[in-house]
Amino acid sequence: MALVSCIGLAGPTASGKSAASLAIAQRWPVEIISVDSALVYRGMNIGTAKPTAAELAQVPHHLIDILDPLQSYSAADFVRDTTRLVGEINGRGRTALLVGGTMLYFKALLVGLDDMPQADAAVRGAIDARAATLGWPALHAELARVDPVTASRLPPFDSQRIQRALEVFEVSGKPLSSFQTGRTHNPDSPLAPEHLISLEPHDRAWLHARIAQRFDAMLAEGFIIEVKRLRARGDLSTDLPSMRCVGYRQAWDLLDAYGNTLKPAQVAELRELGVAATRQLAKRQLTWLRSMSQRKVIACDAPDARARVLESVQALLGAPM
Repeated sequence: MALVSCIGLAGPTASGKSAASLAIAQRWPVEIISVDSALVYRGMNIGTAKPTAAELAQVPHHLIDILDPLQSYSAADFVRDTTRLVGEINGRGRTALLVGGTMLYFKALLVGLDDMPQADAAVRGAIDARAATLGWPALHAELARVDPVTASRLPPFDSQRIQRALEVFEVSGKPLSSFQTGRTHNPDSPLAPEHLISLEPHDRAWLHARIAQRFDAMLAEGFIIEVKRLRARGDLSTDLPSMRCVGYRQAWDLLDAYGNTLKPAQVAELRELGVAATRQLAKRQLTWLRSMSQRKVIACDAPDARARVLESVQALLGAPM
């Protein structure tokens, strides 16, 4: 069977992607490319559920720990790096396995990117100043007036995406949604739409329970200590994309509010806020996935989910080694 250049394994947070990817790597010659906007950052290990050292040693991983949290990483950066990496991995006689839950990255790779305006620090600063005075829900309402299509996809506290959508409108005079051309596939993409496997739950309660369990495990592993260490650097803030990641933003805000030592009741509050934010993230991820109509959906809460993933990979790559 001819080499498939790459396979995508997508799904919401806590759907079992990492375990499934390692099972694939035990059977076929693959290298993993992370499709996760948080895993690119060094020093953010617990709150991102980053693969352990032992897991990283099992199979080559790419696009993990490549940036300092002060830096930013865009969908365009991801498409550029992934296209290069797929070629290098194929050159070694292996298949690239793209694994993660940053659906914007998958969409950018599959469909391509429109030529949107570059970031404008002055415009962003003015938007942030309005948000500090009025609150992000008010800016969400403002976005709904100029770009109702984009606003309908965003919750009222999604500061990063609201900011970007308003910035695009103010810089270009056109709504962000107008740059999304409705293309269904980029012919130059290394990932074919039919090679995207998606782990999605039949029962949303199953996923919610997994999200809560994961957040509890993160707290037990020292997540708050990790955030304190990042805060102690003195050069990071919640204005940065890295510190806006789910969990980190909530922990940072509570440490701001209560001081550097959280009491048990405040840790419980962090758990509640973090689980709620992660559930909202999962909901957005599933919404993105539904727009990728050619994906192969596997119920991640089915008892045979991993076996079905392996069957799907076998259909593309042939019998395991």
